[in-house]
Amino acid sequence: MSTQDPRIRLGYGTNGLTDLRLDDALGLLADLGYEGVGLTLDHMHLDPLAPELPARTRRVAQRLGELGLGVTVETGARYVLDPRRKHGPSLLDPDPDARARRTDLLVTAVRVAADLGAHAVHCFSGITPDGTDEDTAWKLLGEALAPVVDAAADAGVPLAIEPEPGHLLATLADFHRLREQLGDPEPLGLTLDIGHCQCLEPQSPAECVRAAAPWLRHVQIEDMRRGVHEHLPFGDGEIDFPPVLEALAATGYRGLTVVELPRHSHAGPEQARRSMEFLRPLTAGAASALKGA
Repeated sequence: MSTQDPRIRLGYGTNGLTDLRLDDALGLLADLGYEGVGLTLDHMHLDPLAPELPARTRRVAQRLGELGLGVTVETGARYVLDPRRKHGPSLLDPDPDARARRTDLLVTAVRVAADLGAHAVHCFSGITPDGTDEDTAWKLLGEALAPVVDAAADAGVPLAIEPEPGHLLATLADFHRLREQLGDPEPLGLTLDIGHCQCLEPQSPAECVRAAAPWLRHVQIEDMRRGVHEHLPFGDGEIDFPPVLEALAATGYRGLTVVELPRHSHAGPEQARRSMEFLRPLTAGAASALKGA
């Protein structure tokens, strides 16, 4: 009999609820039975660049506490730093001042996460700019991320970098390259997106979960098809979810598993409801399977 707690804690990402006020989004998720939220810092939801961020953060922390919701801070807002460049500037930008803006945003996110009691801060590398060779890109990534790792260590909040299709850091193997390059710092962990595993990893999503287990600090979940980076509602892709959730339950991971449907905000409340209806019986089944093992 396993002594691990196999319960999977489900959350939903606010980047899939951008048409809702943050208070309304959090209330909706609590009403639907979610245990947490993946909070993307953006102009409509806890804007990291607007005045009085500490006071606004305290109000969000109070709301989360009232609703009993856990939180992960996510940093994938499309245009929060540059209204003309999606996800720009990145940690790989050739301009050092532009790179510093992204680093500063991530350091701010770490501080917000600490004030919210978040279990992790999510980030990603960005796309390699034209004219930048691979070795240079990896060097820039390490240099730009080092202050964020230091801030995470000081705050006691794990930093969870996400392998993202099309980015410099796109795979689990790339995560390990960065981890080794930085000297395997204790605060640096992994955001594992289950759909991305289906999209481009050589292993199955369930095998990816098992391989990533020691470094898991955040998990995102949605459906996806092989070779196509499109976040899909559950049942619209190719993923066989029961083995994935059983593997996740077996890891003992206790952070949030956050539904990631950023292109479905127009139907966000309905997608949140449908996602919970799809996942709830599967997570219960995964927990039961582990307890009976």
